[in-house]
Amino acid sequence: MKISDAIFVRGAIDSDGYPKDGHQEIAFIGRSNVGKSSLLNSLLGQRKLARTSNTPGRTQQINFFLINRDFYFVDLPGYGFAKLSKKERETLLLLIEKYLAQRTELVLSILLIDSRHLPTEFDLLMKSWLEEIGRPFLIVLTKSDKLSNNELRNQVGKIKLALGVQDVVTYSSITGSGKDSLWKAILAQISNEKV
Repeated sequence: MKISDAIFVRGAIDSDGYPKDGHQEIAFIGRSNVGKSSLLNSLLGQRKLARTSNTPGRTQQINFFLINRDFYFVDLPGYGFAKLSKKERETLLLLIEKYLAQRTELVLSILLIDSRHLPTEFDLLMKSWLEEIGRPFLIVLTKSDKLSNNELRNQVGKIKLALGVQDVVTYSSITGSGKDSLWKAILAQISNEKV
């Protein structure tokens, strides 16, 4: 995928702040510190478009990035971050849930899970909830470069079993492994929705 243009458009804390231009949206969701911003930057061939941080829980709004003036990447706040207060966590979860359930422009949700660990309780809940509301989603296992090929193969099997799924994409923001597969899935979903 050739990226000619990728710009941050706005951050929103409620639906009033969402773009109103009708472009399709691909949402990225996962627990805090799963490598979401790094994946977005890697996928877009940018270094600093999405803000990366060593401090989990920094994204506390929904960030919209317009890609090639054609569709949006939507960076949702990370969930499950313990250092936020209970009230802050509940507010962020409600923001995420409302967006995922109500946004008509959303054509694909990409659920990110750290390949080094089994899915957390929040990951399992998010996957079940996406199924329950009937939203198309894809599971992407991040940080795959941190494991050897054998370790990754074993871990992928365990994660698939834990999630009850057949297909996942393994991804490394460092090496770019999985980039083509992820773009293929994204573009296929955008094309399907346009038909």
